[in-house]
Amino acid sequence: MNEISLLVIKFRIGGNLRFLSHAQTLRVFQRACVRAGLKIQYSQGFNPRPKLSLPLPRPVGVVSDDELLCIRCSMLNGQSDLCDLVKAALSKQLPEGCELLSVNVAQPGTSFQPCSATYVLAVRKEYLNEQLKTTIERLLASESISVQRQIDKRKSRIKNIDVRGFLESIELDRDSIIVKCKISSAGSIRVDEILKLLELDVEKLASPIRRTSVQWKSN
Repeated sequence: MNEISLLVIKFRIGGNLRFLSHAQTLRVFQRACVRAGLKIQYSQGFNPRPKLSLPLPRPVGVVSDDELLCIRCSMLNGQSDLCDLVKAALSKQLPEGCELLSVNVAQPGTSFQPCSATYVLAVRKEYLNEQLKTTIERLLASESISVQRQIDKRKSRIKNIDVRGFLESIELDRDSIIVKCKISSAGSIRVDEILKLLELDVEKLASPIRRTSVQWKSN
């Protein structure tokens, strides 16, 4: 007997795949699921959509070691090795640069919300200087940090946002800056905003920005 299962898949993504957008990443998994024989559930209505979700969009260009994908699909009830079978079948259909870490089954109505994310910025040696240390200290000592954020591209609307509450910690560890960001219903700080606040750009980085871990809560 078939039942609706919620598959919770953790994976890492890197290489050239880091340049995929949120929508493109979902399409990669949708196609892989079809080729792997998974029976994905679709929404109702005139424009049915596959029930796949990435609860925390990954910024384009960022490598991630801790991504979460939720898939609602029809599975064979009582299949004890379900997760192992799905992981093996799906892994064969994914392109290089995308690696499945684990597959688990959750209650169909479960939802996942990110609480925090940690980013690692590897900085080129010539920019690991006192100025950078002073910038980090100034940010941590600030009670408020205002950034300008475009909220409507069509109307070019700009809004000032205080992002200090989203910066949980900033640490300089040898050749890298480790930034832990809080995430809430009010949003979070963006990667490009972090770079701007640290007075860095991609040319000053030794490697792509990496999201190393995400903390989740479920209900």
